[in-house]
Amino acid sequence: MFYHRKELIGQVKVGQPDPRFAQLCLEQFGGATGELTAALQYWVQSFHVEDAGIRDMLQDIAIEEFGHLEMVGKLIEQHTRGLSEADVFASPLFRIRGIGPHFLDSQGQAWTAAYINEGGNVVRDLRADIAAEAGARQTYEALIKATTDEGSKKALTHLLTREVSHTAMFMQALDRMNKLTDPIFGNIAPDETVDVYFDLSKNGMDQRGPWNQEPRFRFDANPKPHGGLPPDPVNPDDERGRLKSEKLAAR
Repeated sequence: MFYHRKELIGQVKVGQPDPRFAQLCLEQFGGATGELTAALQYWVQSFHVEDAGIRDMLQDIAIEEFGHLEMVGKLIEQHTRGLSEADVFASPLFRIRGIGPHFLDSQGQAWTAAYINEGGNVVRDLRADIAAEAGARQTYEALIKATTDEGSKKALTHLLTREVSHTAMFMQALDRMNKLTDPIFGNIAPDETVDVYFDLSKNGMDQRGPWNQEPRFRFDANPKPHGGLPPDPVNPDDERGRLKSEKLAAR
């Protein structure tokens, strides 16, 4: 059950409408890193989680993201409101689709469920969520730099801030499971190469760091193939292969 409260979760007060900027803001309404994607992603993930605390966190953040979607929608609405037709048409997308928000990104590409990243494993999903928040934060920073309207900057800064907050929450959830820094999860143990770093990019000087140093990793300076040559394909419907076999049989 859901209730919609007709008050915004954060203030949106545009001083100077700008339809070109409104089109950029569509990136966070109907784009890959947008609020609809985040809200649906976290909400669906919550149905896979047995831990009641993490499930509750995902649902709370999902609902907050719907509130953020409303903020972005109001931001777009205010940036296209009260303008003359010529002013609104300064953005080609609004000439075609009309003013206000649409489930499109800033280039006019329709939103798709393919943007949602969920896979039924809580560790995998929380790591995907951290990446999602990073993408949204980067987009908000670009939007803040693209406007001079102080009201827009304030609203976008709040949204950017909450991306940071959510990232910290997801990290704490992983830490509680001792999976914040442990790359292994699932039910199948990795093979003996799990701690091997293959030096496959040769430029005359190997770069070393904690990602390829002991005690965590064994550094293989000269990796060698161990799989052998793959067998030739066998295709009974390949006419050239069949004719070759017939000629060999006739000899």
